[in-house]
Amino acid sequence: METLKIAKDWAQNTYFEQADRNEIQRLIDENNQKEIEDRFYRDLEFGTGGLRSIVGMGRNRMNKYTVRKATQALATTLLKEKSNPKVAISYDSRNMSEEFAKETASVMAANGIIAYIFDRLNPVPLLSFSTRYHKADAGIMITASHNPPAYNGYKVYWNDGCQVTPPHDQNIIDCYNKLENWNEIKFMDFEAALKEERIRWVGDEVYNAYHKMLNENVINPQMCQNDGDKIKIVYTAIHGTGNIPCLRALQEMGIKNVWDVPEQREPDTKFSTVKSPNPENPAALKLAVDLLKEKQADIAFGTDPDADRLGVAVSHKDGQIYYLSGNQIGVLLLDYILSSLKKQNRLPKNPLVLKSIVTSELQTEVANHYGAQMENVLTGFKWIGQRMTQIQENNLDLQYVFGSEESFGYLGHREVRDKDAVNATALVAEMALAHKLQGNTLIDALHQIFERHGYFQEGLLSLDFEGAEGANKITRIMESFRNGLSQNKAPTICGEKITRVEDYKTQMQNNVAAGTSEAINLPASNVIAYVLESGTKLFLRPSGTEPKIKFYIMIKEQNGSLIERKEKATKRLEEFKSYFSDESNKA
Repeated sequence: METLKIAKDWAQNTYFEQADRNEIQRLIDENNQKEIEDRFYRDLEFGTGGLRSIVGMGRNRMNKYTVRKATQALATTLLKEKSNPKVAISYDSRNMSEEFAKETASVMAANGIIAYIFDRLNPVPLLSFSTRYHKADAGIMITASHNPPAYNGYKVYWNDGCQVTPPHDQNIIDCYNKLENWNEIKFMDFEAALKEERIRWVGDEVYNAYHKMLNENVINPQMCQNDGDKIKIVYTAIHGTGNIPCLRALQEMGIKNVWDVPEQREPDTKFSTVKSPNPENPAALKLAVDLLKEKQADIAFGTDPDADRLGVAVSHKDGQIYYLSGNQIGVLLLDYILSSLKKQNRLPKNPLVLKSIVTSELQTEVANHYGAQMENVLTGFKWIGQRMTQIQENNLDLQYVFGSEESFGYLGHREVRDKDAVNATALVAEMALAHKLQGNTLIDALHQIFERHGYFQEGLLSLDFEGAEGANKITRIMESFRNGLSQNKAPTICGEKITRVEDYKTQMQNNVAAGTSEAINLPASNVIAYVLESGTKLFLRPSGTEPKIKFYIMIKEQNGSLIERKEKATKRLEEFKSYFSDESNKA
């Protein structure tokens, strides 16, 4: 067995520390074939954003050796392309995050690259900000975002503070794949590198600059300072990096009545109070909602471990707690930002809104209502960041005002190039205050948007397939749809005709009824979309960071009262989920 041979090579390679070699040898002695296969069936893939896997020994795991390898690949790329390069480094609260960050800095230092590393754990937006602040050539964030506790990851950013995009990502991947000899990786002692100032701590100067920027981006600062005591907020960091920056942002903007969840205040590598530290899931906000009820608060916030995603629960007038979807938060924020800027005569000329292709089309309706231009980009916030950079570098006559994606990521300013849950926490608090002063909750505000633009409902079906066998299953599912429905001359889904098929891998869209085709002006990506005659859109794509395939269902329901439209859309949503689940099982 090839994987067993590779495992034995690891166990005998003196480059690895004895304790780490012993871990692999135990698996061999126990004849644990499944674990050996999962750990060694491939090299941990350096994807277009970096690494992500379970922490452990093996070439398909996150450990200090795979981190060193990734860092050497990045260092080699930088030294080819830049003179006297420097990098920014941050890390979250996950298992081994601080250690991996220091390993990263040590490899960079050994390559003659200055490394700016935060003096404590910090969220993604601060890493992006630090990269830009220090005029660094790249940034590295040690995080697995909202993945389960067993995972960690390594995200790479370029000099604009955006996760790497072409051609830089492929250049790094090529260097990574060519690196076969572990002894080629340069390394020096962390403390020695500190003394030589090859590694430099980042502290208050950058924190204060970031928060100053956030304060300057409050939409209605006078309202927040004058009436900030009129709203009650609960916040939880879910054991992650958000507690200090999010609470500071709320305090400085004038929001006075804020309670954080004490059980989830401190970093915890096991995230012991939740099954998953993902604020997209209502279960992760349970303790925050319990505290909301106790304090009779208006709204509860939760951020994920690296504080780039924000979840929101709202206490409505009917006494119910409503968990807003990522699409709903995004459309509420967009409506609030554009309407406020318009009232203040501050809406810039040629305002631009960016969203991912799988994010609600209701945002397009809202943007058009206020005279803003909407652009769609591929899934992944790096494409929003890339477009922001393109606009700036090419002096395009467009003014970015807001960007978001349905997976609970938002950016309401131009000073970072990734999702910013600290900024989003402040924005949603401000928005909730503004609506409360009008006698409304965010649920009222959402219903007003539906009445104005029509009813849109989105849903997500996510199917997990672990390991090598799972990766093959996901490939079969994608090809089944690509070679089945996509090639059918008169395709239907759940009894409804498909009017357009968009294949982002081939970069072509086919008008089924007319029998015509045209190019998709976006980078190639393994995504398929179906547009139905009702206006409903369906997308499927493998996750870029997790062993799963995702089906995005975006329903547009135009007939009947708001209640009737909700009922029809909810029923239709379940039909589509069942269809995709059944078809996936067949593949």
